Amino acid sequence: MTAVPVSIQTAPPASTGLGAARMPSTGALLDTHGRVHRDLRISLTDRCSLRCTYCMPEQGNEWLARESILSTDEIVRIAQVAADAGITTFRLTGGEPLLRRDIVDVVRRLAAIQSPDGPVQVAMTTNGIVLAEHLDALIDAGLSRLNISIDTLQRDRFAALTRRDRLDDVLRGVAAAAASGLRPLKLNTVAMRGVNDDEIVDLVSFATGHGAELRFIEQMPLDAGHTWNRSEMVTRDEILAALSERWSLTAVPGRGGAPAERWMLDGGPATVGVIASVTAPFCGACDRLRLTADGQLRNCLFSTHEFDLLPTLRSGAPDESIDDALRRCIWAKLPGHAINDPSFLQPDRGMNAIGG
Repeated sequence: MTAVPVSIQTAPPASTGLGAARMPSTGALLDTHGRVHRDLRISLTDRCSLRCTYCMPEQGNEWLARESILSTDEIVRIAQVAADAGITTFRLTGGEPLLRRDIVDVVRRLAAIQSPDGPVQVAMTTNGIVLAEHLDALIDAGLSRLNISIDTLQRDRFAALTRRDRLDDVLRGVAAAAASGLRPLKLNTVAMRGVNDDEIVDLVSFATGHGAELRFIEQMPLDAGHTWNRSEMVTRDEILAALSERWSLTAVPGRGGAPAERWMLDGGPATVGVIASVTAPFCGACDRLRLTADGQLRNCLFSTHEFDLLPTLRSGAPDESIDDALRRCIWAKLPGHAINDPSFLQPDRGMNAIGG
């Protein structure tokens, strides 16, 4: 069968750490800076059951067209090609991935995929609202790891921040995850000045009490309304200063390509993490690639360029064309996201349409 060309939006040329090397057509998913990619973030939907103020408007959201959303067969096909090329972890995101009706089947089919190094891991990031109802089935299907987003422990504050009064549901989801024994268990918090920065210690104590690691995330310019304001962001150093008033922090070595820097609390075993994409970027070790719910490959969370897989998937093209798209997308990856450069442009898509 003749390969059908992949539809690609031209990306600016990357300055290369490999000189004029040709893009490898086999082997590891390598970019021009020597980074090997092993993690594929798969967004299952742009829809969400919350309307967090830092992510999306309460009303007037323009959702992806239903016919453009990848089917489960299409997702699994891309995932198998990616695994054959060395991807070892799939993280399911949204929007809210648990809004997908066939979510358990998606997890089961992805968990059955083998990479050259053995079985893949399937992780998920969720807002936790309906987690308690689905968790047993997800674990039976092969879910390996779980992140739950929770930005406050105060009910009124949660309702104001998410525009939904659903904190009790999230707390039930956290409790179910803690009781399940699924580890590691991580709770994600976006730290915001004047919103929840007075809960930094309380949130960590809550997490450790549930056998989880709290991971603070610097607020990033990924809101659909493009209203991000750097002055409202609580920085890595401010978070660590607040934590140091309660605990002695010891850095955990061996970060590798992980987005979070981690510290032991009072010598451990409890830990806390900080993802400082703005003030302490970790682009040099990034091993992540993203697939949006409508079939767009993105080589960076902040990329303004996408590689459209839909024409390839729906034209009868062979798997080699998908592999080529993955490699071209990664080969075009820039050294970093340039948030701190005056030339930085925020992506047109909001976080809910990109996937975490």
